[in-house]
Amino acid sequence: MTAMDLKLIKMVTTHYWQKCDRVVDKISFKGRTFFNKFEKVNKTLTQSVINEHLKGNITVAHSLVNARGIVENIVIDYNGRDPERFYHKAQLLLREEGYINFTAFKTKTEGHLHVYVHKGHTTLQEAIQLGKMISMKLAAKQPKQWKMFPSDDMPPEYNILTLPYELYAKERGASWSKHM
Repeated sequence: MTAMDLKLIKMVTTHYWQKCDRVVDKISFKGRTFFNKFEKVNKTLTQSVINEHLKGNITVAHSLVNARGIVENIVIDYNGRDPERFYHKAQLLLREEGYINFTAFKTKTEGHLHVYVHKGHTTLQEAIQLGKMISMKLAAKQPKQWKMFPSDDMPPEYNILTLPYELYAKERGASWSKHM
């Protein structure tokens, strides 16, 4: 994967999260207890850190929400067994809903995908609502095997995603979109 492929995501690069072998902190949120294994590193996410992640030396995650509460991407974290079928259905739904810029990346686990829907400059609450709407419409077409990010069901420290390892597919607008 090239650096240009990662630039499609528009990640928050002011800080990053690094996975540790131990539990960093215990978070109580909405009656549930979460054990966080990612530690926030208040340094710029550089290409050298990304390269270490891609080599498998460290596991790095990026925040979806910036310091001002703005979200650039709504992410579908697919954890099923049939990524081709899922991506095809998701692609059709996203096009139908008017989203013409989205990118799917492979994760470390075989068959899992992160589909970044490039919404751009959206408030956190609006992104959560759009994610719920997309998830609901996808669930009408196939069994639910994904999570949506950002989410208000988890603490803010959990609105992070590990950096992807490989590009799966990308959609950057099309000539037919002007007719929708």
